[in-house]
Amino acid sequence: MKRSKIKSLYAAPPVGQSVNVMGWLKTRRGGKKFSFAEVNDGSTIKNLQIVLDNSRFDEETLKQLTTGACVSITGNLVESVGQGQPIELHAETVTIFGPSDPETYPLQKKAHSLEFMREIAHLRPRSTTFGCILRLRHAMAYGIHRFFHEKGFFYVHTPIITASDCEGAGEMFTVTTLDLAAPPKNKDGQVDFSADFFGRPAHLTVSGQLNAELAALALSDVYTFGPTFRAENSNTTRHLAEFWMIEPEMAFYDLHDNMALAEEMLRFLIRLALEEHYDDLDFLCATYDEELIPRLKSVVESPFERCDYTRAVEILLHSGQSFEFSVEWGADLQSEHERYLVEKHFQKPVIVYNYPKDIKAFYMRQNDDGKTVAAMDVLFPKVGEIIGGSQREERYDKLLERIRQMGLPEENYWWYLDTRRFGSAPHSGFGLGFERLLTFLTGMGNIRDVIPFPRTPGNAEF
Repeated sequence: MKRSKIKSLYAAPPVGQSVNVMGWLKTRRGGKKFSFAEVNDGSTIKNLQIVLDNSRFDEETLKQLTTGACVSITGNLVESVGQGQPIELHAETVTIFGPSDPETYPLQKKAHSLEFMREIAHLRPRSTTFGCILRLRHAMAYGIHRFFHEKGFFYVHTPIITASDCEGAGEMFTVTTLDLAAPPKNKDGQVDFSADFFGRPAHLTVSGQLNAELAALALSDVYTFGPTFRAENSNTTRHLAEFWMIEPEMAFYDLHDNMALAEEMLRFLIRLALEEHYDDLDFLCATYDEELIPRLKSVVESPFERCDYTRAVEILLHSGQSFEFSVEWGADLQSEHERYLVEKHFQKPVIVYNYPKDIKAFYMRQNDDGKTVAAMDVLFPKVGEIIGGSQREERYDKLLERIRQMGLPEENYWWYLDTRRFGSAPHSGFGLGFERLLTFLTGMGNIRDVIPFPRTPGNAEF
């Protein structure tokens, strides 16, 4: 018999018919005559109740029906007379695919701390919490591709191994085949990378943006969606060494077009989650953050506020708040500043734009005032910055001047400068940290809880 997924049984219950389900036991309680088990196959947060007539099964089979066991059960699907579920399966045959020792299975209890769950990342997808998170992660990944496809964008694959540093921060993982115990040296005593696989220093990418720009200057509207890496020794709740980024790049977009696209995309994704994964959100709301669903609905329902950086600084200076980090024009906004603007002053998502050029990357378009660049950050409640972007500097002379001012190795960007020499065009783009989006969407307080296998300093076990 063909397997039925539990989600489909709830969507259109074939009551009175024989069906087969496969999944993992969440619980089992037994009596002398009947046993009751709950099975989940990951297709939905909902478990399916299984009713077993103990007389139909041998003692060894019943003994192996423990929490965590993987089973295949065939039986008659009926309307449930009990409370809490509309349907139940009266078991006729049971196959144990994989038993689970009840003495050592770590997920016996219904509730575990999130800290404990990180220690068993290989098993935590089976928990209700992480089942919800992984389904939402999938929904958002699908939604991103759907959003851009429907708008006529092209998905481009940018390299994971690169010789250039998009952000100019230098926090990059080195990729090498050299013998680290005895690397070849040049006459100056430095590592001779000409003997390496790529013939030069190579790294894991921190962003696909620069490469995406090349594609946008031919295809007009493109986006990337892939892993990025930062060798930043940070153990905060907001940072990972490996994370995923969505980076659209659009020819002929100015900064205001860029802001409008970012807002449209975020509202589309959150609306999608509310419409198609409400059960998962409802569980997370009830378990972790009672304001989660109201907060998501408020983002969908309210237009984002646009606020110039200079105005944002003035608001903060006159707020009467005591901040840990001081506020002054020319300094980057800290998370506490961003959250004040969003949660207290405007009480809605905010897009801050026109930042001082000295705190922003070399590729951002310089404004006519000589002090600011056409940059923008989208700020959300609870998480602060969720998107960073800008209109890109399309003028060759201005871009070259900025590279030199910042002391970047000009020779590494010759190909990027070439695009400004041959058919340059106004263009813009932004980056959305996928895990930042998911922390907002799920109400999780730690970014390590929205990625299947977090990579952080000292942690690459699973």
